[in-house]
Amino acid sequence: MADYHGLKPSQFGLEPEMISKRVNTMTLTQFIVEDTQGDQQLALLMNAIQHACKVCANAIKKAGPCDLYGLAGTENSTGDDVKKLDLIANTVWVDSLKHSGVCCLLVSEEEEEPIIIEDADKRGPFCVAFDPLDGSSNIDCNVSVGSIFSVYRRKSSPDTPATVQDILRPGQECIAAGYSMFGAATELVITYGQGVYRFALDRAIGEFLFVEQVKFPKDGGKKIYSCNEGNLHSWDQPIKDFVKECKTTGYSARYVGSMVSDVHRTLLYGGIFLYPADKKSKKGKLRVLYEGFPMAMITEQAGGVASTGMFKGKVQRILEVMPEHIHDRCPIIMGGERDVKEVLALYQSA
Repeated sequence: MADYHGLKPSQFGLEPEMISKRVNTMTLTQFIVEDTQGDQQLALLMNAIQHACKVCANAIKKAGPCDLYGLAGTENSTGDDVKKLDLIANTVWVDSLKHSGVCCLLVSEEEEEPIIIEDADKRGPFCVAFDPLDGSSNIDCNVSVGSIFSVYRRKSSPDTPATVQDILRPGQECIAAGYSMFGAATELVITYGQGVYRFALDRAIGEFLFVEQVKFPKDGGKKIYSCNEGNLHSWDQPIKDFVKECKTTGYSARYVGSMVSDVHRTLLYGGIFLYPADKKSKKGKLRVLYEGFPMAMITEQAGGVASTGMFKGKVQRILEVMPEHIHDRCPIIMGGERDVKEVLALYQSA
């Protein structure tokens, strides 16, 4: 650390280590510019996404003093009660992506119909599906929540407005995915299909700083299973058998009820996250385009496995599911190879 005219950072309440960390660590903006490999439009999109995450983090931080907790008095496209912060987060995401000038179609959990950018001068090649505030049912009790997104490059002619068919495609055609988590810290985890990268927001300078490349522990990590056992009686027998086995083989149960939080912990610590289909919700409850696909892409890129379990008569990768409509759902079984393959083996032997 330079010493200017005898003055030291510590004289001004600044720790040299902190300054060094902030100056020398790669920022998300740098990562985007480098990793998009000259694709200016993709860089603009990812910068719009990081901006939306920062604005949402700020709104959530001020939710209590600004009376932003509680219900907005409406339901969203999938029948869930909408919170005030759901509406704020949705507005932030929609406006940020529209103003980027590189999107042609947006799908939000909070919007019943897709948003199609009609103006040729204000649209680009990307279709983005997003849940602007995942886990918002927990927001009033200060539990970690987040935003999730997936990105497609349109296939139709750029000379006309996009159609819903540009985004109703299997997850293996996604070109990018990620999520932001708003908790004790604000983090952003992203993938372009070549590894998973984790960033944390330094509020003092307003930048996401690189933390690490995320990879599942090779041995499967901690023995943790995460699911809503209140639905146990309605699950397929292989899922019931797996959970029963976990209880007798030293596994710990951890379940937040916010997909972002549960998947984030699973990525970092290992184990398995399950939200299977049941007798009441035969397709499961989590949405394909903006929950299943992005989290499955991230899981696989981190070295894990993401499966639907038995779905539509077969066991398949989540990324191979063909969505039938923009708010379609699918069962979720994702985590380290050790545990997910154990579930799939139970299906094979059933």
